[in-house]
Amino acid sequence: MSHHQEGQDSRNPHESCGSNGHSAGHSRPHAHSHAHTHTHSHEAGRGQLRAALAVTFTVLLAEIVGAALTGSLTLLVDLGHMLTDCAGLTFALVAASLQHRPATDRLTWGWRRAEVISAALQSLLLICIGVFASIEAIKRLIHPETIEAQALLAVGIIGLLGNLISLTILLSSRQNNLNLRAAFLEVLNDSLGSVAVIISAVVMRLTGWIQIDSVTALVIAALIVPRAIMILRPAGAILLESTPPDLDLDQVRAHLLELPHVLAVHDLHASAVSSDLPVLSAHVVLADECFHDGHSLEILSEIENCLQNHHGISIFHTTVQLEPASRAQLHRDNWH
Repeated sequence: MSHHQEGQDSRNPHESCGSNGHSAGHSRPHAHSHAHTHTHSHEAGRGQLRAALAVTFTVLLAEIVGAALTGSLTLLVDLGHMLTDCAGLTFALVAASLQHRPATDRLTWGWRRAEVISAALQSLLLICIGVFASIEAIKRLIHPETIEAQALLAVGIIGLLGNLISLTILLSSRQNNLNLRAAFLEVLNDSLGSVAVIISAVVMRLTGWIQIDSVTALVIAALIVPRAIMILRPAGAILLESTPPDLDLDQVRAHLLELPHVLAVHDLHASAVSSDLPVLSAHVVLADECFHDGHSLEILSEIENCLQNHHGISIFHTTVQLEPASRAQLHRDNWH
């Protein structure tokens, strides 16, 4: 059993895997490498999320009053977006708390995947709001309704100020994980929505063109949906246990086969538990004599070095099973 620190390595991924081999000191050729660091850069920023949620909820209350007074579709859509923001920030806050809970025998990775599920839920909510906005905007383009521009402008300004405060709060932690990225993106989209509300109110006040309300609602929808898909796509890939995008398994296999005495690599799998926790498992076939002359431990060390230092991402959570060639041939039909 070996323990390593998680992190990225800037070494050339095309460097030979065996160039920095070292003895790992394992007592058996079946190794599990598990990192359990909790660096500050991976902290979820729960205090920032709480503050952003408080500001967003305050603006939500103001927009509820504004939507009731003005009857604006733009404001109604932005209200739905703000409601989504509150739900999304709540998801993010809950996920941020859960993902740092310790692992158990039943939840062997703990709640690390909570941030991915939260990001997926936030994205789906945003897509639903975008679809609703588009449908209602088209209806009101055909059948416009009277809107109180002055009240709409006041609520738009309040919403923009609140969103700018929330963005400032979340700015420093937005790249920490997928969950916080989704929360930041939701608030950013809502800031753009508030700008659209203000523009709509000004145009209506100056020109009397009521349909601008529907046009700006369509603009908000056009901003929401693509960005929601940008978050949903990587979240879905993690939930489907796809290979991390920065890892080329063909290259990993080729590098491992370059190591001395490695005859074959099969059952090679890579996925991610969360946005910052890639994992990999593989069966590596060695010449039989490696298990008698001590080479197997040296090769295991070189394999770990390869996976940690010579690819697009550093993988410290690995399960590598070394097999003698004579035994591996017995179940060759099941290789994949």
